[in-house]
Amino acid sequence: MDTSPPDCAWKLSDLAKVPKNGIKVMSTFACGGGSSMGYKRAGCTIVAANDIDPVMAEHYKRNLKPPLYFLCPIGDLLTANLPPELYDLDILDGSPPCSTFSMAGSREKAWGVDKHFREGQAKQVLSDLFFDYLNLVDRLKPKVAIAENVKGMLIGNAKGYTRLVMKRFKEMGYKPQLFLINSADCGVPQKRERVFFVAQRADLDRPKLTLAPRNRWISCAEACRDLPDLPIKDAPLYTKISLHRSRLHQATKPGESFQQANKRLHKKTGGFGQIRLDSKKPSPTLLATWISMHHWRYPRYLTFSETSRLGSFPDDYWVKDPKLGNYMAGMSVPPKMTEQVARAVVDQWLT
Repeated sequence: MDTSPPDCAWKLSDLAKVPKNGIKVMSTFACGGGSSMGYKRAGCTIVAANDIDPVMAEHYKRNLKPPLYFLCPIGDLLTANLPPELYDLDILDGSPPCSTFSMAGSREKAWGVDKHFREGQAKQVLSDLFFDYLNLVDRLKPKVAIAENVKGMLIGNAKGYTRLVMKRFKEMGYKPQLFLINSADCGVPQKRERVFFVAQRADLDRPKLTLAPRNRWISCAEACRDLPDLPIKDAPLYTKISLHRSRLHQATKPGESFQQANKRLHKKTGGFGQIRLDSKKPSPTLLATWISMHHWRYPRYLTFSETSRLGSFPDDYWVKDPKLGNYMAGMSVPPKMTEQVARAVVDQWLT
């Protein structure tokens, strides 16, 4: 059995070896730095970052050490006195909170509603945040604007919202393109479909971007093959589950939800969001509710080391608490996914 580190494994310390290309990036809605690490892997320099969450800010600054960090709602940056280097950006990146456009739940009912995104944050209208990001693009005028969001923006009534985003880009003097990308095609051991708005400033006058990653898919087991394969008796306390869920895990086929086993065993419908991973396939989309993913072999939740691998986070990423780390990996754009987008933009538009 091969227990060597898989190709998808990496460390923050590896970034020191990446040749720098001189491309300057600011990341908004930076979370734990998933996108930022992708830009760094592509040779770019993060000159500034922004997020509203102090816990995310602590982790971002501890791991990525940005020269500038703005802990505030993005709307505050529209009127703040900003340093001159932010008016000379190559890329302004953003991943506005996307829960109102997700494929699950009552999507349209959440549009225009104030929400607390995490404890301690100010209330925000999540469906307006994308336009706050666009207004910042209009203020800073980077050469390229890149915004990531969920596949749900291409479904149903949300398509009208997406058309408004594309219209706003054009009004600001940008030529936008829209891409639907699967992170598994980017070398991430996770099937996570995301929409990327990629817009070049019109004066760049470059040909349309070609962006179609086709990397080999990596399974859960391959991604974690060198990590401790902990049976439940040796697993950390936070990974352990109830006896009821343990029984459902054993009755659930790899890749299925517990709901299917619950129907077979108890004629009940509960357990839809609980997934037993398939060792032979990439993980489904990691969620902020990290307790939804269960180990492929043992009846337990995933360790942070396992979630990091499935989210293409570095092995040496510091977290205050493993459960919070799992949350971050679920919330973040996988670094290797952003890396593929960044490399295409740098190679085709910026060099």
